[in-house]
Amino acid sequence: MAELSFFVGVIGNIISILLFLSPVPAFFRIVKHRSTEEFSSIPYICTLLNCSLWTYYGLIKSGEYLVATVNGFGIMVETIYVILFLIYAPKTMRMKTVIVAGFLDVVIMGAAIGFTQLAMKEEDRINAVGIMGAGLNIVMYGSPLAIMHPT
Repeated sequence: MAELSFFVGVIGNIISILLFLSPVPAFFRIVKHRSTEEFSSIPYICTLLNCSLWTYYGLIKSGEYLVATVNGFGIMVETIYVILFLIYAPKTMRMKTVIVAGFLDVVIMGAAIGFTQLAMKEEDRINAVGIMGAGLNIVMYGSPLAIMHPT
């Protein structure tokens, strides 16, 4: 049964990697046109936070190296996306992106790590980070809806 679980985990990681790489055509367009055009940084910032939290989860729960490694890859990819966004965004959008990314990806993640490390025992920490990660999955997959405008 452990072999099946590992196999399903590997398949899940492959799908996750493809999901992380799905914005590559959009970023080729951003670089080619030297503009972020109508794109929003929110989905990439939210995905970076999500990957950071799941990497933390994979590190604090023994045996969850598949979770840690795929989300570590996600951190690298999403960081590249945010950096490219910052390079090609107009100045006002750049400042908003820095503020949102700084708050979500640095302050919130730092608070999550600090609070769970200082205020919780190991099992409670693992459960709390898992619940936060599940909530962030909803935010990550819902974040593209933030850029929709009613017509």
